[in-house]
Amino acid sequence: MAACFSQPIPLKPKTSPKSTSFYTLKVTCSSATNQSQSAKQHLLSLISDQDRGLKTQNDPEKRATIIQAIYAMAEQGKGTVTTGNSLSATWRLLWTTEKEQLFIIEKAPLFGTKAGDVLQVIDVEKKTLNNVITFPPDRVFFVRSNIEIASSQRVNFRFTSAVLRGKSWEIPLPPFGQGW
Repeated sequence: MAACFSQPIPLKPKTSPKSTSFYTLKVTCSSATNQSQSAKQHLLSLISDQDRGLKTQNDPEKRATIIQAIYAMAEQGKGTVTTGNSLSATWRLLWTTEKEQLFIIEKAPLFGTKAGDVLQVIDVEKKTLNNVITFPPDRVFFVRSNIEIASSQRVNFRFTSAVLRGKSWEIPLPPFGQGW
């Protein structure tokens, strides 16, 4: 299992031209929420200098500390629904242990570029999850997948297509992988 930590970013969804909705993060205050906000801030401080997980690959102690903080947050959220419509958003990757993503981010300079934003676009209603790795100014690696809500806190996914796109070219790639 790969561990990932991301946060929603307010981006206009690419639905219909009439759409004016934006993804937002809802925040409420309570004692439990204050505790989870404190745990979130602790985790954010732990990953802030880890270059999306690249540095953590070579630091098992730091990786273990981060994963422990993730489990602590999960324990605080036990019993809450995390797979509802509020999951539908564009999320920016802040940290991961997922080897394929880290490989692409790390090796991008070999192809004369650098990795930009790494995003995950989730639409619970349409049952889709898209992974996007940008390579500024005009290249992108895009992987589509279908999702299935497995429980109140788990979403299963299966990749369905992948493509590497440039300004005036596109290379389809075989999709592989599934998980949760």
